[in-house]
Amino acid sequence: MPTSTTVASQATVSESNRSRILQHLYYHGICSRAQIAKALGLTPAAITKITARLIEAGIIEETGDMEGRLNRRSIGLNLDPTRFHVIGVKFARSLVEIGVFDLSGTALSIEDLPTVSEDTIPQTIADIHTKVGALLDADPAIIAIGMAVPGPYLREAGYTTVVSSMQGWRTINFLDEFDTAFRVPVFVEQDARAGVLAQHLFSDDGHCNNLAYYLLGEGVGLGVIDHGNLINGAQGTATELGHTSVDVNGLPCDCGNVGCLERYCSANAIHERINAAGIIADSPLMTHRQACNALFGLVCDGDRQATAILDEASRYIAYGCVTICNMFNPERIILGDIVSGAGQRLLDIVRDITSRRVSAEVIEATDIRLSQLPADATVAGAAAVAITQFLTTPSRFFDIS
Repeated sequence: MPTSTTVASQATVSESNRSRILQHLYYHGICSRAQIAKALGLTPAAITKITARLIEAGIIEETGDMEGRLNRRSIGLNLDPTRFHVIGVKFARSLVEIGVFDLSGTALSIEDLPTVSEDTIPQTIADIHTKVGALLDADPAIIAIGMAVPGPYLREAGYTTVVSSMQGWRTINFLDEFDTAFRVPVFVEQDARAGVLAQHLFSDDGHCNNLAYYLLGEGVGLGVIDHGNLINGAQGTATELGHTSVDVNGLPCDCGNVGCLERYCSANAIHERINAAGIIADSPLMTHRQACNALFGLVCDGDRQATAILDEASRYIAYGCVTICNMFNPERIILGDIVSGAGQRLLDIVRDITSRRVSAEVIEATDIRLSQLPADATVAGAAAVAITQFLTTPSRFFDIS
Protein backbone atom coordinates (compact mmCIF):
# COMPACT_ATOMS: atom_id res chain seq x y z
CA MET A 1 0.00 0.00 0.00
CA PRO A 2 1.50 3.40 -0.98
CA THR A 3 2.55 5.59 1.93
CA SER A 4 1.73 9.28 2.20
CA THR A 5 5.39 10.02 1.49
CA THR A 6 5.27 7.95 -1.69
CA VAL A 7 2.10 9.67 -2.88
CA ALA A 8 3.61 13.09 -2.15
CA SER A 9 6.76 12.15 -4.02
CA GLN A 10 4.76 10.97 -7.03
CA ALA A 11 2.75 14.20 -7.00
CA THR A 12 5.96 16.23 -6.94
CA VAL A 13 7.37 14.31 -9.91
CA SER A 14 4.11 14.71 -11.83
CA GLU A 15 4.04 18.45 -11.20
CA SER A 16 7.68 18.75 -12.22
CA ASN A 17 7.02 16.96 -15.51
CA ARG A 18 3.93 19.09 -16.21
CA SER A 19 6.03 22.18 -15.56
CA ARG A 20 8.83 21.00 -17.85
CA ILE A 21 6.37 20.41 -20.67
CA LEU A 22 4.70 23.81 -20.22
CA GLN A 23 8.05 25.59 -20.11
CA HIS A 24 9.23 23.76 -23.22
CA LEU A 25 6.11 24.83 -25.13
CA TYR A 26 6.41 28.36 -23.71
CA TYR A 27 9.97 28.83 -24.95
CA HIS A 28 9.85 26.75 -28.16
CA GLY A 29 6.31 27.19 -29.44
CA ILE A 30 4.31 24.45 -31.15
CA CYS A 31 5.89 21.00 -30.75
CA SER A 32 4.85 17.42 -31.33
CA ARG A 33 4.69 14.90 -28.53
CA ALA A 34 7.70 13.13 -30.00
CA GLN A 35 9.73 16.34 -30.02
CA ILE A 36 8.85 17.04 -26.39
CA ALA A 37 9.71 13.49 -25.34
CA LYS A 38 13.12 13.71 -27.03
CA ALA A 39 13.90 17.17 -25.60
CA LEU A 40 12.92 16.29 -22.02
CA GLY A 41 14.13 12.71 -21.92
CA LEU A 42 10.68 11.33 -21.06
CA THR A 43 8.99 8.33 -22.64
CA PRO A 44 6.38 8.88 -25.36
CA ALA A 45 3.83 7.12 -23.15
CA ALA A 46 4.52 9.55 -20.29
CA ILE A 47 4.24 12.55 -22.58
CA THR A 48 0.95 11.27 -23.99
CA LYS A 49 -0.48 10.79 -20.51
CA ILE A 50 0.62 14.16 -19.15
CA THR A 51 -0.36 16.20 -22.20
CA ALA A 52 -3.78 14.54 -22.27
CA ARG A 53 -4.45 15.92 -18.80
CA LEU A 54 -3.12 19.35 -19.73
CA ILE A 55 -5.43 19.37 -22.76
CA GLU A 56 -8.38 18.24 -20.65
CA ALA A 57 -7.67 21.03 -18.16
CA GLY A 58 -7.70 23.56 -21.00
CA ILE A 59 -4.08 24.67 -20.53
CA ILE A 60 -2.69 23.50 -23.88
CA GLU A 61 -4.35 22.56 -27.16
CA GLU A 62 -3.77 20.46 -30.24
CA THR A 63 -3.09 22.48 -33.38
CA GLY A 64 -3.46 19.95 -36.19
CA ASP A 65 -0.91 18.22 -38.36
CA MET A 66 2.75 19.21 -38.48
CA GLU A 67 5.70 17.57 -40.19
CA GLY A 68 7.52 15.08 -38.01
CA ARG A 69 10.51 12.79 -38.41
CA LEU A 70 10.90 10.90 -41.70
CA ASN A 71 8.16 13.08 -43.23
CA ARG A 72 5.56 11.54 -40.96
CA ARG A 73 2.65 13.73 -39.90
CA SER A 74 2.38 14.59 -36.20
CA ILE A 75 -0.16 16.51 -34.16
CA GLY A 76 1.24 19.74 -32.72
CA LEU A 77 0.72 20.93 -29.16
CA ASN A 78 0.56 24.59 -28.27
CA LEU A 79 0.50 26.79 -25.17
CA ASP A 80 -1.30 29.83 -26.57
CA PRO A 81 0.20 32.89 -24.79
CA THR A 82 -2.86 35.01 -25.62
CA ARG A 83 -5.27 32.62 -23.94
CA PHE A 84 -4.38 33.52 -20.36
CA HIS A 85 -3.74 36.91 -18.79
CA VAL A 86 -2.08 38.09 -15.59
CA ILE A 87 -2.07 41.36 -13.66
CA GLY A 88 1.20 43.01 -12.68
CA VAL A 89 1.36 45.62 -9.91
CA LYS A 90 4.52 47.68 -9.44
CA PHE A 91 5.17 49.52 -6.17
CA ALA A 92 7.94 52.14 -6.37
CA ARG A 93 7.61 54.52 -3.44
CA SER A 94 5.76 57.40 -5.12
CA LEU A 95 4.67 55.39 -8.16
CA VAL A 96 2.23 52.50 -8.44
CA GLU A 97 1.51 50.98 -11.85
CA ILE A 98 -1.04 48.30 -12.71
CA GLY A 99 -0.85 46.39 -15.97
CA VAL A 100 -2.57 43.46 -17.67
CA PHE A 101 -0.32 41.17 -19.72
CA ASP A 102 -0.64 37.99 -21.72
CA LEU A 103 1.78 35.13 -21.13
CA SER A 104 4.27 36.48 -23.69
CA GLY A 105 4.62 39.72 -21.75
CA THR A 106 2.60 41.81 -24.18
CA ALA A 107 1.01 44.67 -22.27
CA LEU A 108 -2.73 44.82 -22.85
CA SER A 109 -3.13 47.84 -20.57
CA ILE A 110 -0.96 49.82 -18.13
CA GLU A 111 -2.27 52.48 -15.77
CA ASP A 112 -0.45 54.75 -13.33
CA LEU A 113 -2.24 55.49 -10.08
CA PRO A 114 -2.06 59.05 -8.68
CA THR A 115 1.37 59.97 -7.30
CA VAL A 116 1.78 58.49 -3.83
CA SER A 117 2.89 60.41 -0.73
CA GLU A 118 3.30 59.29 2.88
CA ASP A 119 -0.20 60.55 3.63
CA THR A 120 -1.89 58.85 0.69
CA ILE A 121 -0.53 55.29 1.07
CA PRO A 122 -3.78 53.99 2.65
CA GLN A 123 -5.82 55.52 -0.17
CA THR A 124 -3.43 53.98 -2.73
CA ILE A 125 -3.95 50.53 -1.17
CA ALA A 126 -7.72 51.03 -1.38
CA ASP A 127 -7.36 52.14 -5.03
CA ILE A 128 -5.40 48.99 -5.84
CA HIS A 129 -8.16 46.81 -4.43
CA THR A 130 -10.72 48.70 -6.51
CA LYS A 131 -8.72 48.75 -9.76
CA VAL A 132 -7.63 45.12 -9.58
CA GLY A 133 -11.14 44.01 -8.68
CA ALA A 134 -12.53 45.83 -11.70
CA LEU A 135 -9.92 44.28 -14.01
CA LEU A 136 -10.77 40.81 -12.73
CA ASP A 137 -14.49 41.41 -13.25
CA ALA A 138 -13.87 42.59 -16.81
CA ASP A 139 -11.47 39.82 -17.89
CA PRO A 140 -12.17 36.17 -17.01
CA ALA A 141 -8.90 35.17 -18.73
CA ILE A 142 -6.88 36.61 -15.82
CA ILE A 143 -5.45 33.70 -13.81
CA ALA A 144 -3.02 35.34 -11.38
CA ILE A 145 -1.63 38.57 -9.95
CA GLY A 146 2.05 39.37 -9.48
CA MET A 147 3.31 42.24 -7.33
CA ALA A 148 6.77 43.79 -7.35
CA VAL A 149 7.70 45.69 -4.19
CA PRO A 150 10.81 47.63 -3.09
CA GLY A 151 13.43 45.62 -1.23
CA PRO A 152 14.66 44.52 1.17
CA TYR A 153 11.47 42.44 1.16
CA LEU A 154 10.99 39.74 3.80
CA ARG A 155 9.22 37.12 1.74
CA GLU A 156 7.78 35.01 4.55
CA ALA A 157 6.82 37.97 6.75
CA GLY A 158 5.26 39.97 3.91
CA TYR A 159 6.72 43.43 4.41
CA THR A 160 9.71 45.52 3.41
CA THR A 161 12.34 46.36 6.02
CA VAL A 162 13.21 49.77 4.60
CA VAL A 163 11.89 51.98 1.81
CA SER A 164 14.23 54.94 1.46
CA SER A 165 12.47 58.32 1.28
CA MET A 166 9.02 56.86 2.04
CA GLN A 167 8.99 54.82 5.23
CA GLY A 168 5.19 54.61 5.31
CA TRP A 169 5.34 51.58 2.99
CA ARG A 170 6.90 49.63 5.88
CA THR A 171 3.50 49.61 7.60
CA ILE A 172 1.96 47.59 4.75
CA ASN A 173 2.02 43.82 5.03
CA PHE A 174 1.54 42.79 1.42
CA LEU A 175 0.60 39.21 2.24
CA ASP A 176 -2.03 40.18 4.83
CA GLU A 177 -3.36 42.87 2.50
CA PHE A 178 -3.57 40.96 -0.78
CA ASP A 179 -2.97 37.22 -0.36
CA THR A 180 -6.65 36.25 -0.25
CA ALA A 181 -8.20 39.48 -1.48
CA PHE A 182 -9.06 38.35 -5.03
CA ARG A 183 -10.48 35.36 -6.92
CA VAL A 184 -7.02 34.46 -8.30
CA PRO A 185 -3.73 33.76 -6.45
CA VAL A 186 -1.38 36.65 -5.63
CA PHE A 187 2.42 36.40 -5.65
CA VAL A 188 4.74 39.08 -4.23
CA GLU A 189 8.41 39.53 -5.14
CA GLN A 190 11.17 42.08 -4.62
CA ASP A 191 11.17 44.53 -7.54
CA ALA A 192 14.61 43.86 -9.01
CA ARG A 193 14.10 40.10 -8.87
CA ALA A 194 10.81 40.65 -10.67
CA GLY A 195 12.76 42.66 -13.24
CA VAL A 196 15.26 39.88 -13.91
CA LEU A 197 12.36 37.43 -14.36
CA ALA A 198 10.89 39.79 -16.98
CA GLN A 199 14.20 39.94 -18.83
CA HIS A 200 14.46 36.16 -18.72
CA LEU A 201 10.90 35.49 -19.90
CA PHE A 202 10.16 38.31 -22.32
CA SER A 203 13.42 39.24 -24.07
CA ASP A 204 16.26 37.61 -25.98
CA ASP A 205 17.97 37.17 -22.60
CA GLY A 206 15.88 34.04 -22.07
CA HIS A 207 18.75 31.78 -23.09
CA CYS A 208 21.07 33.44 -20.55
CA ASN A 209 21.20 31.41 -17.34
CA ASN A 210 23.58 33.79 -15.53
CA LEU A 211 21.78 37.10 -15.71
CA ALA A 212 21.71 40.25 -13.56
CA TYR A 213 19.07 42.98 -13.73
CA TYR A 214 20.33 46.27 -12.29
CA LEU A 215 17.26 48.30 -11.32
CA LEU A 216 17.88 52.06 -11.50
CA GLY A 217 14.57 53.56 -10.43
CA GLU A 218 13.30 55.36 -7.36
CA GLY A 219 15.56 52.93 -5.54
CA VAL A 220 18.52 50.90 -6.73
CA GLY A 221 18.20 47.13 -6.70
CA LEU A 222 19.58 43.96 -8.19
CA GLY A 223 18.03 40.68 -9.30
CA VAL A 224 20.29 37.78 -10.18
CA ILE A 225 19.64 34.47 -11.92
CA ASP A 226 22.59 32.16 -11.30
CA HIS A 227 22.72 28.96 -13.37
CA GLY A 228 19.00 29.26 -14.00
CA ASN A 229 18.05 29.84 -10.35
CA LEU A 230 16.90 33.08 -8.75
CA ILE A 231 19.13 34.14 -5.84
CA ASN A 232 16.89 34.86 -2.84
CA GLY A 233 18.79 34.49 0.42
CA ALA A 234 17.46 33.04 3.68
CA GLN A 235 14.69 35.65 4.12
CA GLY A 236 14.38 36.85 0.54
CA THR A 237 16.59 39.92 0.98
CA ALA A 238 19.68 38.84 -0.96
CA THR A 239 21.34 41.02 -3.63
CA GLU A 240 20.34 44.34 -2.03
CA LEU A 241 22.91 46.32 -3.99
CA GLY A 242 21.28 49.69 -3.33
CA HIS A 243 22.22 49.50 0.34
CA THR A 244 25.86 48.67 -0.28
CA SER A 245 27.99 51.52 1.04
CA VAL A 246 30.18 53.21 -1.57
CA ASP A 247 31.36 55.96 0.83
CA VAL A 248 31.98 55.18 4.51
CA ASN A 249 31.74 58.91 5.29
CA GLY A 250 28.90 59.53 2.88
CA LEU A 251 25.27 60.60 2.94
CA PRO A 252 23.03 59.01 5.59
CA CYS A 253 20.44 56.50 4.39
CA ASP A 254 17.09 55.55 5.90
CA CYS A 255 18.38 51.98 6.27
CA GLY A 256 20.78 53.16 9.01
CA ASN A 257 23.89 52.91 6.86
CA VAL A 258 25.81 55.79 5.30
CA GLY A 259 26.99 56.25 1.74
CA CYS A 260 24.51 53.74 0.27
CA LEU A 261 24.70 53.45 -3.51
CA GLU A 262 21.10 54.52 -4.08
CA ARG A 263 21.77 57.84 -2.31
CA TYR A 264 23.91 58.79 -5.33
CA CYS A 265 22.37 57.31 -8.45
CA SER A 266 18.68 56.54 -7.91
CA ALA A 267 16.04 58.63 -9.67
CA ASN A 268 15.32 60.24 -6.29
CA ALA A 269 18.97 61.20 -5.78
CA ILE A 270 19.24 62.61 -9.30
CA HIS A 271 16.03 64.58 -8.73
CA GLU A 272 17.54 66.11 -5.57
CA ARG A 273 20.57 67.27 -7.56
CA ILE A 274 18.36 68.72 -10.28
CA ASN A 275 16.42 70.71 -7.67
CA ALA A 276 19.62 71.94 -6.03
CA ALA A 277 21.08 73.04 -9.36
CA GLY A 278 17.89 74.88 -10.38
CA ILE A 279 18.34 73.92 -14.02
CA ILE A 280 14.77 72.76 -14.70
CA ALA A 281 11.81 75.02 -14.08
CA ASP A 282 9.30 73.61 -11.59
CA SER A 283 11.40 70.46 -11.06
CA PRO A 284 10.32 70.24 -7.37
CA LEU A 285 6.75 69.75 -8.62
CA MET A 286 7.71 66.95 -11.01
CA THR A 287 7.70 63.22 -10.37
CA HIS A 288 11.11 61.57 -10.23
CA ARG A 289 10.57 60.08 -13.68
CA GLN A 290 9.56 63.44 -15.17
CA ALA A 291 12.56 65.23 -13.66
CA CYS A 292 15.00 62.57 -14.88
CA ASN A 293 13.53 62.59 -18.38
CA ALA A 294 13.80 66.38 -18.48
CA LEU A 295 17.45 66.09 -17.42
CA PHE A 296 18.16 63.57 -20.18
CA GLY A 297 16.64 66.00 -22.68
CA LEU A 298 18.97 68.77 -21.49
CA VAL A 299 21.95 66.43 -21.82
CA CYS A 300 20.98 65.72 -25.43
CA ASP A 301 20.87 69.50 -25.98
CA GLY A 302 24.42 69.83 -24.63
CA ASP A 303 23.64 71.48 -21.27
CA ARG A 304 26.84 71.31 -19.21
CA GLN A 305 25.26 71.28 -15.73
CA ALA A 306 22.81 68.58 -16.71
CA THR A 307 25.61 66.52 -18.24
CA ALA A 308 27.68 66.85 -15.07
CA ILE A 309 24.78 65.57 -12.95
CA LEU A 310 24.19 62.61 -15.25
CA ASP A 311 27.88 61.75 -15.52
CA GLU A 312 28.33 61.75 -11.75
CA ALA A 313 25.34 59.42 -11.29
CA SER A 314 26.63 57.22 -14.12
CA ARG A 315 29.99 56.81 -12.38
CA TYR A 316 28.26 55.57 -9.24
CA ILE A 317 26.15 53.20 -11.34
CA ALA A 318 29.38 51.91 -12.82
CA TYR A 319 30.82 51.26 -9.35
CA GLY A 320 27.74 49.16 -8.69
CA CYS A 321 28.44 47.22 -11.89
CA VAL A 322 31.98 46.57 -10.67
CA THR A 323 30.50 45.04 -7.51
CA ILE A 324 28.05 42.95 -9.54
CA CYS A 325 30.87 41.59 -11.72
CA ASN A 326 33.09 40.72 -8.78
CA MET A 327 30.37 39.33 -6.51
CA PHE A 328 28.10 37.43 -8.93
CA ASN A 329 30.08 37.08 -12.19
CA PRO A 330 26.99 37.13 -14.44
CA GLU A 331 27.18 36.55 -18.15
CA ARG A 332 25.05 39.64 -18.76
CA ILE A 333 24.07 42.76 -16.80
CA ILE A 334 20.91 44.62 -17.86
CA LEU A 335 20.49 48.27 -16.85
CA GLY A 336 16.81 49.10 -16.44
CA ASP A 337 14.10 51.38 -15.05
CA ILE A 338 13.96 55.19 -14.95
CA VAL A 339 17.66 56.10 -15.01
CA SER A 340 18.46 53.70 -17.85
CA GLY A 341 16.51 56.18 -20.00
CA ALA A 342 19.76 58.19 -20.11
CA GLY A 343 20.73 55.79 -22.88
CA GLN A 344 24.04 55.44 -24.63
CA ARG A 345 25.97 58.05 -22.61
CA LEU A 346 25.19 56.20 -19.39
CA LEU A 347 26.10 52.86 -20.97
CA ASP A 348 29.39 54.18 -22.33
CA ILE A 349 30.47 55.48 -18.91
CA VAL A 350 29.51 52.23 -17.20
CA ARG A 351 31.38 50.14 -19.75
CA ASP A 352 34.46 52.37 -19.59
CA ILE A 353 34.77 52.27 -15.80
CA THR A 354 34.06 48.56 -15.48
CA SER A 355 36.63 47.81 -18.19
CA ARG A 356 39.26 49.55 -16.04
CA ARG A 357 38.19 48.27 -12.62
CA VAL A 358 37.27 44.64 -13.26
CA SER A 359 39.82 42.00 -14.23
CA ALA A 360 40.18 41.64 -17.98
CA GLU A 361 39.16 37.98 -18.05
CA VAL A 362 35.91 38.73 -16.21
CA ILE A 363 34.82 41.93 -17.94
CA GLU A 364 35.59 40.56 -21.41
CA ALA A 365 33.11 37.77 -20.69
CA THR A 366 30.44 40.14 -19.30
CA ASP A 367 27.92 41.80 -21.59
CA ILE A 368 26.52 45.06 -20.16
CA ARG A 369 23.52 46.47 -21.99
CA LEU A 370 20.37 48.57 -21.60
CA SER A 371 17.00 46.90 -21.16
CA GLN A 372 15.11 46.62 -24.44
CA LEU A 373 11.76 45.64 -22.98
CA PRO A 374 8.95 47.75 -24.50
CA ALA A 375 7.22 48.19 -21.13
CA ASP A 376 8.63 49.11 -17.74
CA ALA A 377 10.62 46.03 -16.73
CA THR A 378 9.37 46.10 -13.16
CA VAL A 379 5.64 46.18 -13.89
CA ALA A 380 6.29 43.58 -16.60
CA GLY A 381 8.36 41.78 -13.97
CA ALA A 382 5.42 41.73 -11.60
CA ALA A 383 3.53 39.95 -14.37
CA ALA A 384 6.52 37.66 -14.88
CA VAL A 385 6.34 36.64 -11.21
CA ALA A 386 2.81 35.37 -11.77
CA ILE A 387 3.64 33.72 -15.10
CA THR A 388 6.64 31.93 -13.58
CA GLN A 389 4.40 30.52 -10.87
CA PHE A 390 1.91 29.34 -13.51
CA LEU A 391 4.63 27.60 -15.51
CA THR A 392 6.20 26.08 -12.41
CA THR A 393 3.12 24.93 -10.47
CA PRO A 394 0.18 24.64 -12.91
CA SER A 395 -1.87 22.58 -10.45
CA ARG A 396 -2.26 25.73 -8.32
CA PHE A 397 -4.29 27.25 -11.15
CA PHE A 398 -6.13 24.32 -12.73
CA ASP A 399 -7.56 21.01 -11.56
CA ILE A 400 -5.14 18.51 -13.10
CA SER A 401 -6.08 15.12 -11.67
